[in-house]
Amino acid sequence: MPPPADIVKVAIEWPGAFPKLMEIDQKKPLSAIIKEVCEGWNLPNPETFSLQNADSTNFYITEKNRNNIKNGSILRLTTSAAQMAQQLHERIQSSSMDMKLDALKDLANSSRDITFAQEFINLDGISLLTQMVESGTDFGDLLSFTLTAFVELMDHGIVSWDTFSVAFIKKIASYVCKAAMDTAVLQRSLAILESMVLNSQDLYQKVAQEITIGQLIPHLQGTDQDIQTYTIAVINALFLKAPEEKRQEMAHILAQKQLRSIILSNVIRSNKPINDEMAHQLYVLQVLTFNLLEDRMMTKMDPQDQAQRDIIFELRRIAFDVECDSNNSGSIEKRKSMYTRDYKKLGFINHVNPAVDFTQIPPGMLALDNMLYFARHHQDAYIRIVLENSSREDKHECPFGRSSIELTKMLCEILKVGELPSENCHDFHPMFFTHDRSFEEFFCICIQLLNKTWKEMRATSEDFNKVMQVVKEQITRALTIKPNSLDQFKSRLQNLSYTEILKLRQSERMNQEDFQSRPILELREKIQPEIMELIKQQRLNRLCEGTCFRKISSRRRQDKFWYCRLSPNHKVLHYGDLEESPQGEVPHDSLQDKLPVADIKAVVTGKDCPHMKEKGALKQNKELLELAFSVLYESDEYLNFIAPDKHEYCVWTDGLNALLGKEMTSEFTRSDMDTLLNMEMKLRLLDLENIQIPEVPPPIPKEPSNYDFVYDCN
Repeated sequence: MPPPADIVKVAIEWPGAFPKLMEIDQKKPLSAIIKEVCEGWNLPNPETFSLQNADSTNFYITEKNRNNIKNGSILRLTTSAAQMAQQLHERIQSSSMDMKLDALKDLANSSRDITFAQEFINLDGISLLTQMVESGTDFGDLLSFTLTAFVELMDHGIVSWDTFSVAFIKKIASYVCKAAMDTAVLQRSLAILESMVLNSQDLYQKVAQEITIGQLIPHLQGTDQDIQTYTIAVINALFLKAPEEKRQEMAHILAQKQLRSIILSNVIRSNKPINDEMAHQLYVLQVLTFNLLEDRMMTKMDPQDQAQRDIIFELRRIAFDVECDSNNSGSIEKRKSMYTRDYKKLGFINHVNPAVDFTQIPPGMLALDNMLYFARHHQDAYIRIVLENSSREDKHECPFGRSSIELTKMLCEILKVGELPSENCHDFHPMFFTHDRSFEEFFCICIQLLNKTWKEMRATSEDFNKVMQVVKEQITRALTIKPNSLDQFKSRLQNLSYTEILKLRQSERMNQEDFQSRPILELREKIQPEIMELIKQQRLNRLCEGTCFRKISSRRRQDKFWYCRLSPNHKVLHYGDLEESPQGEVPHDSLQDKLPVADIKAVVTGKDCPHMKEKGALKQNKELLELAFSVLYESDEYLNFIAPDKHEYCVWTDGLNALLGKEMTSEFTRSDMDTLLNMEMKLRLLDLENIQIPEVPPPIPKEPSNYDFVYDCN
C-alpha cells in the first residue's frame, strides 16, 4: 500500500547524532513535529528549534513552505530563526574583529532566507548595518559582508528604500567613486545604487547628485564582467528614472564620454563570452537609447513652420541641384509648377505641400530627420535612388518620400521604439553599438534595400504594401543572426533577395504551417510506425550484407581484418578473420565463427565497451570511442567492434538493437525518419495542394428517420 498523500518520509540531521528517519504528517502542526524530534534526542526547549533544508539553501521550514517537502528530503534540526537573528545581531557588534567577521559571513549567508530576514529586520537589523557603513570604520571583508547582508535583506522587499539617510547614500557613492576599491565592495555598492534609483524617485535625485557618468566609465574599462554589468545597470537605472527633459541631456553626456565605443571595445568585443545578465543590461541600454527617438516620432510637422519646410527644400536642392540653379528665375506660378513636379519625383504623396505627409504619427518628424541624414551623409546613393526612379516612365518607380515615411514607421515597430524594456529579454544587437548614429545608418541601409527589392519585384504603386511586407521580412531575418556590424547586416541583406524570401516562405510553409495542423499531425503519427519498420528492414538488410572491420590491439593499430554479417533468417551472426580487405561480400561458409542472436544479452557503446576500458585503448584518439560497440553474450563473453566510420556504426548499433527488440536511437535513424516522413507526407498531400484542410473533422450526419429506400443501379 502506498503511504497516504499527507505522509512524507524524510531524514532529519542533528550535529553529533545519527540521522533520524521519520514520517512527517503534513496535517500536524510544525511545532508538534519539532517537539517530537527534540524528544527523540532529549533536547529541552523545543520552541527554540526549527527545521531547515539540509541543502545549499539552508532555508527554514515554515507553515507556508512545508508543502514543498518531498519524500526522501534531508532536513536539519537547528536553532530557530528568531534565536539565530538575536545571536547574529549581538555577534556583529563584537569588539573582536575575527568574531565580527565570522558573524557577518553567517549573516550574509542566512539573509537569503526570508524567514530569517524577517526576524533580523524586526530587531532593527537594517539600521544597525547602515550605521556600521556610515561609521566608515570597516574595510575589506568586513565591509564586503556587511554590504552583502544588506543587499540580501533588502531584496526581500520588506523595508522601503525611502528610509535611508543622505549620509548612507554618500558613503555608498564614495565606494563607487574611489579609484582602487575592493572588487566585492564595489560590486555590492553598485547593486545598492541601482536598487536605490529604481525603487525611489527621491533617492534617484540624491544618487544623481553624488555620482556622475564620468565616475562610472572607468569601471567599464576593467576586465571584471560582473563589475561592468553592475556599472551598465546603474547607468540604465539613472537613464530610466531621469525626467524626460533630462534624458536628451544625459544622452549627450554619454556620447561625450564615448560610452558606446568603450562598451564596444571592452565588453562586446572582449575575449570573454557575454553572460545573460550582461546581455540583458546591453539590451536595456539599447532600448533606452532608441526610446530617445520617441519625441521626434510622435511630433507632427507644422506645415506653416518655415524652418521645418526648409528641410524639405534641402532634400529637393540636394537631389535636383542643377535643375534648381537653372530655374531660379521666372513667375511664381512657374516656380510652383516646378516645385510640384520635383516633389512628385521625390515620391511624396502630397505634391503641392509635402509637409502634410509628415503629419502622420508615428513616424512624424523622425521620418524627415532620416531622409535628411540619408541625403547629407549618403549623398550619392540618395541622388541615384531619386533620379533613377524619377526618370522611369513605366509605372515601376519607387516613391522615395512615401517609402521613407513607411520604412521609418516599420523600423520603429521592429525596434519597439517607445516601449519600456522587458525584464527577461537579452535581445541586444552588437551592430547598434558600432555607430553613434546607428538608427539613422540602419535606415540608410534599409531604404537602399527597399529600392532594390522594389526593382526585383517589378512593383507598381499598387504593390506598395506587398513590398513593405517583404522588406520587413528581409530585415527581421537579417537581424536574427545578430550581425556584429552594420556591414555584416548589409551583407546578410544582399543574400536575402526577393527570390530567396520566396524560397524560404515555401520551405517554411511546407515544414511548419501545413504540417502543424491537427489532421496532419495525426497522419504523421499514423505513418511513423510504417517508416520506422522500413528503416528497421534497411538496417537488417545491411547487416545481412556484412561489413569488414579492422582489428585494434591495445598497443597499436594493425592491418588485420575480420568480417561479420547476419544470416538471411536473422538468427545467427557469422564472423571470422580475413587476410586482407575484401573487394565485395564474404560468403557465410568462409566465416568460421557463429553467434546465435538468441544468446545476445546486450549491446554497449563507447566507454562502456570492454575493449575501451583497457588502458592502452584509452590512449587512442577520441574518434575510436565514438565508433566502438560490443555485443555481450553468455556471462562474460563479448564480441568487440570498431566501426570504419560513423555511418557503419549507426547501421550496426541500430540493426543489433532491432534484433533485440529495442529502440533504434542513432542520429542517422532520426535523420532518415525526418527525410522519409516528410517525403511520404508530401506525396500523400500532393492532391490536396491549395485546399484548406479543416482543423476538426466534419460532423457526422444524423441517421435517417427510416431506412426504407433502395438505390436503383439502372
